[in-house]
Amino acid sequence: MVDEDALLRQFAAQFAHGPEDGDDTDEVAAAQSAIDDDENGETPADFDVDDFLKGLDDIFNRHAASTEAGPYLEQAAVDAENAGDAAGLLTVLNETMGFYRSQGRHKENQWIVQRALELAARMGLTTGTSEAWATTLINCATAMRAAKQYDQAKDLYHQAQDVCQRAFSPTDRRLAALHNNLSMLYSETDRLDKAETELREALRIIEASSVNPDADIDVASSHTNLALTLLAERKLEGAHWHAAKALEIYKTGHLEHSAHFASALAGFAQVCFAEKRYADAVDGYRRALKVIEECYGRNTDYWHITEENLHEAERQAEAHGERIQPAGNTADEAMEAGTDSATIGMADDTGLSAVDRTSETSTHIPIDGEAGTNPLTETVDESAPATAGDVTDSQVCPVSGLKLTRAFWTQVVRPMIEAKHPQYAGRIAAGLVGHGSECYGFDDAYSQDHDFGPRCCLWLADEDYAAIGDRLQADYAALPRDFTVDGQGHVTFAATETGGEPVTEATRRFSPVTPRAQGTNRRDGVFRIGDFFTAITGYPAAPAPTAAHEWLMLDEATLAAATNGEVFQDPTGMFSKTRQGFKDMPDDVRLALISKRLGMIAQAGQYNLPRSLKRGDAAAAWLSIREFVNATASLVFLINVPMVVGYMPYYKWQFAALRKMSGSMFALLPGVCGQLETVMRLSSAACYGGAGFGEGGKGSAPAIEQINGIVEEIAQAIVKELLREHLTTSNETFLEWQRPYVEDHIASDDPILKSL
Repeated sequence: MVDEDALLRQFAAQFAHGPEDGDDTDEVAAAQSAIDDDENGETPADFDVDDFLKGLDDIFNRHAASTEAGPYLEQAAVDAENAGDAAGLLTVLNETMGFYRSQGRHKENQWIVQRALELAARMGLTTGTSEAWATTLINCATAMRAAKQYDQAKDLYHQAQDVCQRAFSPTDRRLAALHNNLSMLYSETDRLDKAETELREALRIIEASSVNPDADIDVASSHTNLALTLLAERKLEGAHWHAAKALEIYKTGHLEHSAHFASALAGFAQVCFAEKRYADAVDGYRRALKVIEECYGRNTDYWHITEENLHEAERQAEAHGERIQPAGNTADEAMEAGTDSATIGMADDTGLSAVDRTSETSTHIPIDGEAGTNPLTETVDESAPATAGDVTDSQVCPVSGLKLTRAFWTQVVRPMIEAKHPQYAGRIAAGLVGHGSECYGFDDAYSQDHDFGPRCCLWLADEDYAAIGDRLQADYAALPRDFTVDGQGHVTFAATETGGEPVTEATRRFSPVTPRAQGTNRRDGVFRIGDFFTAITGYPAAPAPTAAHEWLMLDEATLAAATNGEVFQDPTGMFSKTRQGFKDMPDDVRLALISKRLGMIAQAGQYNLPRSLKRGDAAAAWLSIREFVNATASLVFLINVPMVVGYMPYYKWQFAALRKMSGSMFALLPGVCGQLETVMRLSSAACYGGAGFGEGGKGSAPAIEQINGIVEEIAQAIVKELLREHLTTSNETFLEWQRPYVEDHIASDDPILKSL
């Protein structure tokens, strides 16, 4: 894998001095001009990015990162902000994300990620193709992935792909870094075939850009990563070759003293373990730990996970009667002799990692016949229960709709396209997006009684649809859809023709398609890209950033349906670019909606709800609670930025999505979800309690008091968040009075974005 942190550091210095082609000069200057106008009118001190980066390099070169890097980065952020240097601050934030990730400080990293995205938006980078935006997206996505926030990571990586295709040359190593990180995401979400594809592309880019691939540390890291993915796929011969190749490159280039050598050592150790060479694995893990301790210290995820791997290898060596050499002997001798006998390794995600893919959730990969669980193999999706009321076991598909769709695409649809339309195989986007519970990932056994089954969407450019659209649709409709699911959740499609008999009694068929999902409203099959989005939103592509009135006519549930689901492939990038356009809500529109939600929370929850309850108008109070809950839930999504977390879906899945987002360690206002559910639980007693009806027979008074208290607690939390984001300078908790402060940050003069 490419040493991404070093590359990003090089880029950060270039960016801080101003881009060579001048594309970003105006937007950076404008952002800095706004920041420079500080309240006291004092001339800020200069922030020297070169000095900052040299100082950080010195800390890492002295192997003092574990104690010195954190305070150094924190002070640098303060210095850059005080100097009004927006570009410098963005550089510091990108460096901080990488360091916090290496230290396992994922909770703290959430603020760095959020701050970097907000700063990039303020600098005007998010609407262009600047390298700064691409770099920031990659770093933010990688931070999310390291924290196992996979949905957010996937969205950010896809945004980065769109920008990188336009911002970087085909041999730019940052493209390799992006492919490598995508492979990590796919590995950790049980999509090993895609992980392998991404890694091979990363290796191709790095070798093409290298002066000497046989002594290039980035080439070595890519071999290590590919070895571990092949190992997870049980391709031991290929895994061994690539892991050994990585060690050979370190030896040829005399790179054994690099911090990344730990990755190569532990990676080969993982291969040795799978080959039941436990003593060699022990020695490799020991050597990796020495490098990790020297470079990063013991108090890191990398140390602890590698130590766990070492202990497991020691147990297996003892159980199999293998003699363990004293620390330092075996691998040292093997390195002198070559790489075939005992060289060892570990995955490197962005240059600072020292932990293998497979060990983040388990101590090793069990090999055939060995007890244990491989976290990279597919398992039954526990979100789909085995039974559901009157739904019998034989009727329930035990895997999620998206997982079923991926299998259908991989085993049935893609082979058909490659066989019957080979000249278009590299031009068709595929996935599942739009209406339906499975598109949101919330389907369960109850969702399978209608519009459920093997299906996917195929999206074509207008000219391609004109050429093959009808034929491709006919071929798609004729595909066999019978499948089996084994005890481990693996989906296998039966090789039968349409209408044929099932291969086994376990073969499943789902075809209860309702009228609303047929004809012009169909949810799968072949579509023109523009027609697909028009059917959902009324627009073939997202409105222009300046078309505020059009954005405001698109409700959040509509935007959620246009941007949910998964895209399995998009060779031309056209579909993803169009989809991303709908996700990238202009910040002025987001701020205007936040203001509207603040107004409704104040009106319905803080003003009309208590008055309606005092009047005894239960119906009005109940409706006030509904408006308050909807506005508050929407505000939470808007505060968390739809570009990062998606939009609030329609009412059925509103709280499922809110719970999922609130459970993320990166969530802002995470406690509001539970508070809203408590309000709804108490609403019956508060509105219609009366004497002897409320909870415990105490009437409505206790419920009313609790609801009013929760409303004010939520208002206080919202104000605290607005203050943190510098969207207000007021502590006023009646949220109507916060609206002018928020609207002051709307750059556009369009009156539709401002309240009266």
